[in-house]
Amino acid sequence: MNSHATIPGHTHGPTHPERAAQSGSPLIRCERLTKSYAKGGGSITPLQELDLEVPAGDFLALMGPSGSGKTTLLNLIAGIDRPTSGRLLVGGTDLGTLSRGRLADWRSRHIGYVFQLYNLVPVLTAYENVELPLLLHGLTASRRHEMVGTALELVGIADRHDHFPRQLSGGQEQRVAIARAIVTDPTIIVADEPTGDLDSDSASAIMDLLSRLCTELGKTLIIVTHDARCAGFARRTLYLDKGRLVRTESLAQRPTPARPEVPSA
Repeated sequence: MNSHATIPGHTHGPTHPERAAQSGSPLIRCERLTKSYAKGGGSITPLQELDLEVPAGDFLALMGPSGSGKTTLLNLIAGIDRPTSGRLLVGGTDLGTLSRGRLADWRSRHIGYVFQLYNLVPVLTAYENVELPLLLHGLTASRRHEMVGTALELVGIADRHDHFPRQLSGGQEQRVAIARAIVTDPTIIVADEPTGDLDSDSASAIMDLLSRLCTELGKTLIIVTHDARCAGFARRTLYLDKGRLVRTESLAQRPTPARPEVPSA
């Protein structure tokens, strides 16, 4: 990967969250963040009064047992869901105050989402899958071609651009999914169990790739994982239980995992 690589052709306005955070404030700030859902005749609260600050460029792993609130927190930060109470600010913007339409627009400009099972469209090629998010941005075909090519090159799979998902390995499919997540040059990349469907070698390569997006391109990265080896790539690991933050562990407090070279394809 080119340490000076950027996604060409994508510009942000003066309210871009990274610029709003340049004053020294955290990029993401959760203040007594709570999320509840109606269930049966009562309610469940997977996230309870969570306080959290995430600086721009951080690499954060969320761990904990099933039902601990990890994915709920991830989806709130990604603008997929709304908090029940408390505040969630990204670059100074309170996401809880945005209408559904404005939240969807904010999400398309600032969030790249990587899924465990890739969520690629099977009848589209790798190129066409990566191009999909750009169709919402009113770009010319030549500009889209430039941006898709750069994203595929960054994840090391440009030579598979004309392959369909069924013609790719699981690791290659996840690389396409990552290219799709970064093609719009998002502020934040979120990933929900990004290695959960991969063998150990492919998982290590994908985690190394995600880590490089953070260190070399300056992306803020938040992942949910049950795998301590994957969490070992993060700068900080947050442990949640019953909707509350119970422990934070920094990179300096744990062994550094071996990081194999990412293959070119």
